Amino acid sequence: MTGFDETFTDQLDTALDEAAEAIENGETVVYPTETVYGLGADATDPEAVERVFETKGRDRAKPLSMGAPTISVAQRYTKPSERALEFMRAFLPGPVTVVVERDPSLPELLTAGRDRVGVRIPDHEVALALFERVAPTPVTATSANVSGAPSVTEISELDPDLRASVGAIIDAGPTPGTESTVVDPQRNVIHRRGAMADAIVAWLTDETGSEPAVEDG
Repeated sequence: MTGFDETFTDQLDTALDEAAEAIENGETVVYPTETVYGLGADATDPEAVERVFETKGRDRAKPLSMGAPTISVAQRYTKPSERALEFMRAFLPGPVTVVVERDPSLPELLTAGRDRVGVRIPDHEVALALFERVAPTPVTATSANVSGAPSVTEISELDPDLRASVGAIIDAGPTPGTESTVVDPQRNVIHRRGAMADAIVAWLTDETGSEPAVEDG
């Protein structure tokens, strides 16, 4: 991997292999992104998804997003509109969660029964390497913190119980800490402002002719 010394690269490769094996075995893992550390599991496996909710103490009425290494892999499990596809090509990989129509192959638990799902393709070499190892299986993309607690930007900040419950941890050093912007391009709605929010607003305004509705300032 670029940007890491040889010894650290070897450690990362080992951690990636362990994390990929854990995901394949239905376990949860902690992995870095260009925003915060994420909690990953097989997004197509209802039992693995349930384990993510249990680990975080998350309300089952709140959906989880899915991560993939490329747009083409994401399309195996989603049905993005043409506008959404154009948006994804413009902003992914990047610190953006793109909400699109989900394919029935994804469990309802993941999306809390909704017909739409958030898609993450992180602009982070280690996260993408993990996603590529388990592809075409998508990975849950949610922050690696207990619900209600601050997001984790360093492994040392992990909740002890959460740390003990996961099958593998990939430590790639500190992450920036800015949450992703959550956006539904087709519906011209920003559900949460985060990284690159101004550029996203400009793109949507230019594309649709009107500023997007913003639910979370």
